[in-house]
Amino acid sequence: MSRLSDRTARRTATIRRKIRLAGRGRARLSVFRSGKHIYVQLIDDDKGATLAAASTLEKTIRGDGKKGADIAAAKTVGKLIAERAKEKGIKDVVFDRGGYLYHGRIKALADAAREGGLNF
Repeated sequence: MSRLSDRTARRTATIRRKIRLAGRGRARLSVFRSGKHIYVQLIDDDKGATLAAASTLEKTIRGDGKKGADIAAAKTVGKLIAERAKEKGIKDVVFDRGGYLYHGRIKALADAAREGGLNF
């Protein structure tokens, strides 16, 4: 492994450890951002299960002709995950930005999820 991936893995593990301690039983809203798409999952760490997921790969989002790697797509994914969380009866979550800076697409996704009714 390169030094960069070692640092990234360490940073991600540190953030996840702190989130697990601070979460106190709440679901974790985990974000993964690639160059072309953005993915988000609601995870129950106690059971080790994914409760809901959304991404820019879904036909409802891709059908709009949007790119998957822009702020508008991140907002759409944030609204979608908030809707799916409401269907499952989840309001309170803990945000896991996965080591990414809270800026740009990550911030847009988080703001859209908050507008959709998630508390974090």
